[in-house]
Amino acid sequence: MTSEGTSIDATRPSIARVYDYLLGGKDNYAVDRDIGDVFKRDLPGSVAIAFANRAALTRAVAEIATTTDVDQFIDLGSGLPTADNVHQVAQRHVPEARVVYVDIDPQVLVHGRALLEENDRTRVIEADVRDPEAVYNHPDTRALIDFERPVAVMFSAVLHHVNDEEDPAGIVRYWRDRVPSGSYFFVSHFRSGDNPESTEAEQVLQKTFGRGRWRTDAEIAHLLDGLEILAPGVVPASLWRPQTSGKAWNDSGELELTVWEQLIAAGLARKT
Repeated sequence: MTSEGTSIDATRPSIARVYDYLLGGKDNYAVDRDIGDVFKRDLPGSVAIAFANRAALTRAVAEIATTTDVDQFIDLGSGLPTADNVHQVAQRHVPEARVVYVDIDPQVLVHGRALLEENDRTRVIEADVRDPEAVYNHPDTRALIDFERPVAVMFSAVLHHVNDEEDPAGIVRYWRDRVPSGSYFFVSHFRSGDNPESTEAEQVLQKTFGRGRWRTDAEIAHLLDGLEILAPGVVPASLWRPQTSGKAWNDSGELELTVWEQLIAAGLARKT
């Protein structure tokens, strides 16, 4: 989510492009790499945060597609296309699955539309996550999503870019009130570790973009008020229903996480 408008500005950093750079993508400019390098140099676990988040999103989409009847997804603040995008994961399991991607970054829109040009069960729309009514009422959303049937609403690494005064809980509540019972909500979010790493990372984002809010597990869970938070709750993303092969385990039989992996949380909730 950015406020860049409709034209690509290669002189100003973009949250989506910095994230793309951290994930090893090529859809970024020098100004984005400069910011990304600050994270890589001063906060060397930032790349682990990006990959832990992406892996949790992939697992959540697969979980919804394979264990529920939900076959329509809204990916809010979707970012630049990368491996295993929501539609790819969902349609791998449910070929008729429908996905609406939402972003305001012009480069996301260009690349997303090019990727999905021949996929008639996807749309990429230009809208701001902070304006949920614009997303809900967008013609492409209404054409693809049947709000009489359950929907999966994905907030992957986007609500931490919504400052407190912009009411992130109100954004989730808007969607909660407009989807039927049986709908799912996935949230991943920067997790406050009360440590120098999270404090410094928050300062870098605020200085660069004027946004970026680390929240505690309780604050993240509060975003899902009125929904049933499913097991294992709001936990570090790497611990959210992990695929355990190749992971490090401690003597207590728990996955060992780096301090960086502990700085991104994930949770899945259902509207009952």
